[in-house]
Amino acid sequence: MSAIEADVIIVGSGFAGALLADRLARAGVSVAVLEAGPQVNRGAAFQTFLDAPIKTPESPYERLAEAEFPDTANPHHWFRQSGPDVFKSTYLKAVGGTSWHWLGTCVRYVPNDFRMNTRFGRAVDWPIGYDELEPHYVEAEHELGVAGDSDEDLGSPRSAPFPMPPIPRTWLDRVYERALAGTSYQVRMTPQARNSIAWHGRPACCGSASCIPICPVAAKYDALVHLQRAQDNGATIHDRTTATFIETGPDGRISALRLRRADGTGDEARGRLYVLAANAIETPRLLLHSRSEQTPAGVANKSDQVGRNLMDHPIQLSWALAGEPVWPYRGPISTSGIENLRDGAFRDARSAMRIQISNDGWSWPTGGPATLADTLTRRGLGGAALRRAMADHASRHVQLAAMTEQLPDPENRVTLDSTDRDPYGIPLPRLHYRVGEYSRAGLAAARAAHGEIFARLNASEIHHAQEFQGAGHIIGTTCMGDDPQRSVVNRDLRCHDHDNLFLVGAGAFPTASTANPTLTIAALALRAAATITEALR
Repeated sequence: MSAIEADVIIVGSGFAGALLADRLARAGVSVAVLEAGPQVNRGAAFQTFLDAPIKTPESPYERLAEAEFPDTANPHHWFRQSGPDVFKSTYLKAVGGTSWHWLGTCVRYVPNDFRMNTRFGRAVDWPIGYDELEPHYVEAEHELGVAGDSDEDLGSPRSAPFPMPPIPRTWLDRVYERALAGTSYQVRMTPQARNSIAWHGRPACCGSASCIPICPVAAKYDALVHLQRAQDNGATIHDRTTATFIETGPDGRISALRLRRADGTGDEARGRLYVLAANAIETPRLLLHSRSEQTPAGVANKSDQVGRNLMDHPIQLSWALAGEPVWPYRGPISTSGIENLRDGAFRDARSAMRIQISNDGWSWPTGGPATLADTLTRRGLGGAALRRAMADHASRHVQLAAMTEQLPDPENRVTLDSTDRDPYGIPLPRLHYRVGEYSRAGLAAARAAHGEIFARLNASEIHHAQEFQGAGHIIGTTCMGDDPQRSVVNRDLRCHDHDNLFLVGAGAFPTASTANPTLTIAALALRAAATITEALR
């Protein structure tokens, strides 16, 4: 096979890569997207999920030896862990990337998230502010198709309404809203990239309650939407094609990407500009592996910042039995949350939090009804008594998941394992991770908040997970900044060290906020598209 050539070579086909491919292709730019994983057949994947005895975010998706990815059930499967805490978030390798098994939540950062150092004396400020990114948030909400209530105050000022009306509240949401009326806990409808009405050829949400790991009808946005649009405008998608090394020339510019295909052949991809749109673990892994005479510390790493400041949103998971039926296990996994705890003067001492009100009952912490029958049977129940107990218990399951804010720490990092390699000879990612006292204090505050909320629900059988959970939000490791000595990319996501290389995705975030990162990933990618288009001119 011949080398792949295009104006722009994009590595990764998830949110950022797909949006960039579409935007550039529509501008007449030739684009080639390299994706290590395979195509996904939605129907077959959904059936695999239904048949899976253990249902994890990864269970519907094909694993290939040459395109392995981490496993929620075993955090040591792909990662080599060396820190005091275990990093628990995962991703997929597939055409469309992790957009297949995301929840769909699309909350914005709040303005103070961009100025943590100025306002709270913590971490760093972003090189851009909320006002600069706000028009791109609007753009991203329209591209992804976000349903939300434009009149609700979520702490992030808006210049335009959501493109779709909100997903209706569940009965469970209404019970929380009633119970918390007049308290400091404000229940708000969650903006989400899930159709509340038919939108751009995709149906409205049918309430299958399987948003994670797969939407069976494509009502929830996934990156295939923009990948198909990109292909319609001439872009090419190369699945099962892994970028294995970044070549640099004597002028310091990227000259080619080495690649390997599933059939065992190797080749190169050559373009005028290159974009790494993998995630915040796979992108630094490739950069660090690409050591050469020109780049002895790895590509884009003169600052020694590549791989550093790995972050997530450590979650406090709590569950209980409400005093009245709330009828969970219906509709999207979450349709409301408590958003007014995401900012405040307390952020100089502990992390903020965003509390997700979950519609999936005890599924996450215990397995829900699937394991409840066994629990009740062991208590001696059977027959009609078991059926009554099952119905009563499951109808009152409630669960809260508080996402806390983690500060950047240069010792939390992605490096290369010294012994274990993938089939192409690339070292596996080695992670050193510690949650930190700032977020630990936030987790403790979340437990207290959950207890107060459950009390308002007259709940019993209250449980607080003793260990934090991963949010699936992999942030940092190629952070943006104005100082080339302290950051990897500039405010436009262009590498300080190589002017024809861009790094997009949550890796560029200097701080983590409490917001699910996808909408900010999309807004930054759309902002970068204008810079890339102009650079090609």
